[in-house]
Amino acid sequence: MLFTTAKSQDSLITDTMSLLFIGDIMGHDSQINAAYDASSRSYDYDRVFAKVSPIFKSHDFAIANLEVTLAGKPFKGYPQFSSPDELAVAAKNSGINTLVTANNHSCDRGKQGIIRTIKVLDSLGINHTGTFLNSEERESSNLLILSKNNIKVGILNYTYGTNGLPVPSPTIVNIIDNNQMASDIEKSKTADLDKLIVVMHWGKEYSSQPSNSQINIANFLFDKGVDIIIGSHPHVVQPMEYYEKTMEHHEQFIAFSLGNFISNQRKRKTDGGAMVGLTLTKQGDETIISNSGYYLTWVNKPISKGARKFEIVPCAEYEQNEFFSMDEESINKMKVFVKDSRILLSTENISVHELGKDN
Repeated sequence: MLFTTAKSQDSLITDTMSLLFIGDIMGHDSQINAAYDASSRSYDYDRVFAKVSPIFKSHDFAIANLEVTLAGKPFKGYPQFSSPDELAVAAKNSGINTLVTANNHSCDRGKQGIIRTIKVLDSLGINHTGTFLNSEERESSNLLILSKNNIKVGILNYTYGTNGLPVPSPTIVNIIDNNQMASDIEKSKTADLDKLIVVMHWGKEYSSQPSNSQINIANFLFDKGVDIIIGSHPHVVQPMEYYEKTMEHHEQFIAFSLGNFISNQRKRKTDGGAMVGLTLTKQGDETIISNSGYYLTWVNKPISKGARKFEIVPCAEYEQNEFFSMDEESINKMKVFVKDSRILLSTENISVHELGKDN
């Protein structure tokens, strides 16, 4: 009887894991210039992430798309990105502990870029998947497993392509291929995961609506057993959908595109993005998404000591505090981004609400 009672009490224990998904971390020339400190001849990106760092650190895992290489000098922005290592250092210090690296810029600096990016992330202790040194590393590291509080999730990452640049042997960039993805998903089922997440670099740039291809691939992934899909690449926000478990399907969540997290793109809708927060709750053998929502973020470019700087600001917090010390032009631009995003997401999201906003 005592054994049975203890087992019954254990089954009532509730475990949680919180995940934050972040959009594109880019590195245009103006961002590199803004991070440079001439007096020390070094780069400092801490200010970029400082105002959203508290949100990162309130989650167990903060996961972003690294859409640059860390290939070393010469540092350069578009079209073939290589950012200073300090970008990754600042991301980690701010609370981003996981990066996906399969995107259309993965091969911007060839084999050296892929290899050095992986080695820098390894040296910093940042979790990553999507690109690999060789087939042996892919075999062992393709499925990135994150564990906490008796909950275990797996992450796979794929891109539609690499801007026509060949993937240099023996390095590997995960490319969207139904047969390969199906094989990877099937293999993941041996890992005893509570949830399987796929981060996709896909879609049509600057379109606020998912393409037919995105929808078809999403349906394929869900049919194969994927639980959560997070999208990037369009550089604008696209809708998010959450579906509870039913007799017809398992629990499903998708964010088609999180948009830009940090970049120098300033056209309408490209100057900000969304971060998605998910809370996983496990009781007994069942793990569910107990809460899902999004934070809107915007890229502010203030002048400090006569120099242009970059910083990501949490939109709802800034609205509630009268935009702190932002200048009028920046306030008006951020208001446009927020209005556009809320019209889209409040109209087309399914059961995914905005976080951090007074209701």
